[in-house]
Amino acid sequence: MSRYYNRVVANNNNQSYTEFLEEKQIKSIRQYTSPEFNKISAIERSKLKRVSLTWKLGDRLWKYAADFYNDPSLWWVIAWYNQKPTEGHFQIGDTILIPLPIESVLELFER
Repeated sequence: MSRYYNRVVANNNNQSYTEFLEEKQIKSIRQYTSPEFNKISAIERSKLKRVSLTWKLGDRLWKYAADFYNDPSLWWVIAWYNQKPTEGHFQIGDTILIPLPIESVLELFER
């Protein structure tokens, strides 16, 4: 499943991009908005195994996805499970949970 599943595309014509937009001779930039995640219930969480790690300098969600799921493109699963849409929402020292097995996690996401 794509990380862009059920995402909204927005036109960004914010004034802070004025010079860039003029240089490229375009009126706006189309981009995906930050996702809003479905919540996972306590019962659903209890059915999954989790690996607990501490977020440190240089950590990347795609690296964790590659290590635990053998697929870096599944970085969004870890973001979704932790209810933080991007790496920018994690701070050094935060606890990050890696849900396993990936097949069960994807079933929860698709509900």
